[in-house]
Amino acid sequence: MILYGMRPSPFVRKVLFYLEEKGIDFELRPAGLGIGGEEFAKASPFGKFPALVDGDFSISDSSAIVHYLETLYPEPNLIPTEAKARARAVWFDEFADTVLFATGGKIFFNRVVAPKFMKISGDLAAADAAERNELPRLLDYIEGVLPDSGFLIEDRLTLADIAVASPLINLAYCCPPVDSATHPRLCRWLNMLKTRPAFASVLAEERPLIEAMATQPELVL
Repeated sequence: MILYGMRPSPFVRKVLFYLEEKGIDFELRPAGLGIGGEEFAKASPFGKFPALVDGDFSISDSSAIVHYLETLYPEPNLIPTEAKARARAVWFDEFADTVLFATGGKIFFNRVVAPKFMKISGDLAAADAAERNELPRLLDYIEGVLPDSGFLIEDRLTLADIAVASPLINLAYCCPPVDSATHPRLCRWLNMLKTRPAFASVLAEERPLIEAMATQPELVL
C-alpha cells in the first residue's frame, strides 16, 4: 500500500495511526501543495490528501481510507460493530474532521502552514480569535464526554480516539498546552494515547519536521 500525503496533516496522521495500530505495511510518499505526481493525481482528483493506492485500487479522504482498511483488516477491531457504538464512532470521526478541524485549521493554517509551507502571511488575528472564542467550547465538549475508562467508546481504543486526537496534536504544536486543571480527563487521555507504540512511532517520525518548523522561517517542500 502507498499512502500519499504530508506530515503533519491531521488527516494524514489519522490514517498513519490507523495503519500502525493495524500493523499494516505501507509506504508514505509526500504529496499535496503541488507535489505528488501523476499517481497521486489519479488517486485524488481534487488534490486532497491523504490518498491511498492499493494495487489497482485508489481512494482519497481519510475516513474513506480507514473504512476500507477496516474491511480488509478487521482485527484489531477499531470501528465498533454494535449499532450505538458504531454510530458514536462515526460521529466522533465527523466531529474531528469538520467541527474540530474548522477551528483548529484556522489556528494551524495561519500560524504554521501559511508562513512555513506556503511562504505567505497568515491571518494571525483570525487564529487568535479562533483560539479565544471557538476552541474552549470544543475542549469542554471533549472533557465532558470522556468516560472514566479514558477511551471515548467501549472502554478501548477505537476510530473515535484516533480521529479526535489527530487534530488536537496539531494544536499542541501552535497553542499553549491544554490546562490540566480545567481539562484533566482530556489531558490524561491525550497523554495516554501518545504512549501507545503506534502513536509514539508516528509522532517520532514527524518530530524532525516539527523541530524544523520551530527553527526555520520557511520550509522548502
